[in-house]
Amino acid sequence: MDWLLYTLSVVCLIVGVIGCIVPVIPGVPIAYAGMLCLHFTDAVQFSTAELVTWGVLTVVSVVLDYVIPMLGAKFFGGSKWGKWGCVIGTLLGMFFLPWGLVLGPFLGAFIGELMGSKGTTTALLSGVGSLLGFITGVVMKLVLCGYFMWKAISAIISIYCQ
Repeated sequence: MDWLLYTLSVVCLIVGVIGCIVPVIPGVPIAYAGMLCLHFTDAVQFSTAELVTWGVLTVVSVVLDYVIPMLGAKFFGGSKWGKWGCVIGTLLGMFFLPWGLVLGPFLGAFIGELMGSKGTTTALLSGVGSLLGFITGVVMKLVLCGYFMWKAISAIISIYCQ
């Protein structure tokens, strides 16, 4: 049974890393599920504090994944038009993989600002802010999934070094 959980854990961690880049796949929650699979083996036990902390970080990363591009647009001077455009652009971008994922938030914020009667410069800054927010979210998710991978690999190596 442990080998099944080890295999499932590795698959979840790999899919989780892929999901950090492809927003259709919830990367961090899948990677966390991989950590839980590893925890339920006989050989690897994580502390309750670790599991709870990782769970909280997973929830926070999912929430921030939707909020960070809007904050980026707002930080660069965007209005509510730009924020809503960013949200709509992100959702529409999922239908045009892979470039829609990158260009969706940018174009959404840009077009939203233009619809809100902002100038081209303000609209462009809002679009750049949402794009930078999207990239920040991807990096944040990759760091968290990378940490999960490191902890999993360390745990599995420690099994074989005993």
